[in-house]
Amino acid sequence: MELTMIDSLRAINRKVALMVGLGLLACAAFVLADIILRRFGAGLGGTEEIAGYAMALATSWGMSYTLLELGHVRIDLVRTRFKSVGKALFDVFSMIVMTGVIITIAIKAWPVVAHSLKNGSRANTPLETPLVWVQLPWFAGWVWFAVMSTLLTLCALVLLAKRRHAETESIIGAFAEEDTLQ
Repeated sequence: MELTMIDSLRAINRKVALMVGLGLLACAAFVLADIILRRFGAGLGGTEEIAGYAMALATSWGMSYTLLELGHVRIDLVRTRFKSVGKALFDVFSMIVMTGVIITIAIKAWPVVAHSLKNGSRANTPLETPLVWVQLPWFAGWVWFAVMSTLLTLCALVLLAKRRHAETESIIGAFAEEDTLQ
């Protein structure tokens, strides 16, 4: 059941990653168009601001995909010296810590959005973008990451309790250093 849920979450996050990637491509096309137009004495303006917003959104939404694809960077000097059980314990510990950090970020992000909603805040730029237009999807990305991290941690804890250490490692392990050592 746990692995089926992880596969479902991966499928959802692949679609999210595709949408984020398309958004980044659209942003890159916008910046490119602005650069080309500047060569002819015109320009679209606001490309720096929009590119910054795109990066913030891509980061908050892309983290879940990276987590489920085991792409987050970890320094595992001690973990590599252990057998399957020890590695699983280190992996679960790192997921618990990361989940706590991500939940904290998501909780702390809400007051930023609430303040912008309350005050009708706008960017201090020529575009004067209503900040809530960017902050709400940014906040939703952090909440999504917190939910994904929590679900992944719970699945890993269940697998650990069932002594399915290899499966625990397959969903939350760190493989990069092992691949380079061989």
